[in-house]
Amino acid sequence: MYEPVVRPAGPQLKTLTLVVYGLQALSLLTVITLLVGVIVNYVKLDDVRSTLYESHFRWQIRTFWWSCVWGLLSALTWWIFGLGFLIGGVAFVWFIYRVVRGFLNLNDGKSMPF
Repeated sequence: MYEPVVRPAGPQLKTLTLVVYGLQALSLLTVITLLVGVIVNYVKLDDVRSTLYESHFRWQIRTFWWSCVWGLLSALTWWIFGLGFLIGGVAFVWFIYRVVRGFLNLNDGKSMPF
């Protein structure tokens, strides 16, 4: 796995990254927090460049955009008997996996794969 060269980062960046994972997890109850999280990612992306947290921010951004794709695909195929439900279910499990894996790697001080 590719490990980027990292510069030291303060604890506030870890806290910020953790907050975004929390916002993503809360989006299972209210979708607006997912949007807030990705806005934070884009606004603070320059602050995390060349740190361990850059890989987490990119992971979170990709999680947001792929969730949008899977959600749209699920909505568009809802009228096909069971297909939209199946796609939505797989997307739900995939989303939880992404948030949990990211949180665990952050907690262990590991970067996410690019």
